[in-house]
Amino acid sequence: MKVAAVAGFIALAACGKSDQTPGENVADQYSNVADSYDAAASNTTNDNASDALSNTADAIRSQGENAGDAIDNGSVPAPANSM
Repeated sequence: MKVAAVAGFIALAACGKSDQTPGENVADQYSNVADSYDAAASNTTNDNASDALSNTADAIRSQGENAGDAIDNGSVPAPANSM
């Protein structure tokens, strides 16, 4: 499931024009997903679930930063711009 989400983020990052690098666009997409996990963590009353969701959000942001850096450094190809 995570692999499909990552592929979707990369595809979304390829859409539209911006002043950001492709890696920054990918990192932003990961961050948007992490924001959803943070919101869910804030809306639960179960402390263990809240911690788990927050930890997942942190991990997603970290993965996004790593993926963005790899794209910008040329370690992996940037998403093709289909627009």
